[in-house]
Amino acid sequence: MSRRRNKLTTDRAPAPRAREDFLDRGWLKFAFDPLLAEWARCALPAARAAVRDAGNARWLRCGGTWFAGVGALPNDARGAVEDGPPLAGAALDFLGDALGVTGVEWDRAQVSVCYPGYPRRMDAESRAAHRYRRERDAAHVDGLLPEGAARRRRLREHHGFILGIPMVETDPGAAPFVVWEGSHRVVRETFLRRFEGVPASRWRDVDVTDVYHAARRRIFDACERVEIAARPGEAYLAHRLILHGVAPWAESARASGDGRMICYFRPEIGGPLEWLTGD
Repeated sequence: MSRRRNKLTTDRAPAPRAREDFLDRGWLKFAFDPLLAEWARCALPAARAAVRDAGNARWLRCGGTWFAGVGALPNDARGAVEDGPPLAGAALDFLGDALGVTGVEWDRAQVSVCYPGYPRRMDAESRAAHRYRRERDAAHVDGLLPEGAARRRRLREHHGFILGIPMVETDPGAAPFVVWEGSHRVVRETFLRRFEGVPASRWRDVDVTDVYHAARRRIFDACERVEIAARPGEAYLAHRLILHGVAPWAESARASGDGRMICYFRPEIGGPLEWLTGD
């Protein structure tokens, strides 16, 4: 299977073109920011505690190689953990200045941790599903949730964006975040056609499984697969419609005992119409 790779660990759009690059490529990486570095330093103990918390044991998956940690960081609506600063810095400035996203009430962040050997097969995971996780990075679009025994997908969540904040130092091959560059445009085109003539209030009732799978196949053929590695103090922003996933842990990659730990924020902003048609 062909897997085009373009590992970008220092890529950053020049400031005058940042908005255009984000809307074209569907993602943007931000250089080291002392404000974000301080946020990560203060939030790291809380993230580590979330991983150790027995109440979060259900999030340990893939044979112990992935802690999914959805909503596991105990941050408040400012993005702050106890005694820590609110989220701030260039990435937040970009959201407001370039995209007009202001006054965000931050959701509790996902504490996503991968360990060497990711992804091992889960007991209840089919061979096909594990192969997709291993060979296609479990690529998905957020908010299109599989339901029932047949795992039919419908639009259930309306995230505004995905903000990834690395918490610890790792090698670039330690299960990096993956995007298919420009795939957000394919996804938008697909769902504009699928929902044509249907009131936005009823989109949640529409089965989108088949068109979603067809769009993924088209994206795999047409869009460049990009691995995004980053360090504490850096961040990356991904468009809410972009196809994305997590690469397998490279055999040569090294990390500390924390594994590859990233906090992801995905606040829900607006409704289905804003999700599909907004910037």
